[in-house]
Amino acid sequence: MNIDRAVFVFAGLVVLASIALARWVHPAWIWLAVLAAVNMIQAAFTGFCPAAMAFKRLGLKSGEAFR
Repeated sequence: MNIDRAVFVFAGLVVLASIALARWVHPAWIWLAVLAAVNMIQAAFTGFCPAAMAFKRLGLKSGEAFR
């Protein structure tokens, strides 16, 4: 798995977790999904993604989107 795929999986899991937490714990958890969405949008324009940096430190190989 490369960094790009790991970032997409992580973002998807964060959104799904946020939806589940908003449904069964407290509606304010939806803000976690909003934060994930804002991060994905800014990463698309800037190429800067904190999750990609973390996955790089964990030793995943580079993909095409995040270097």
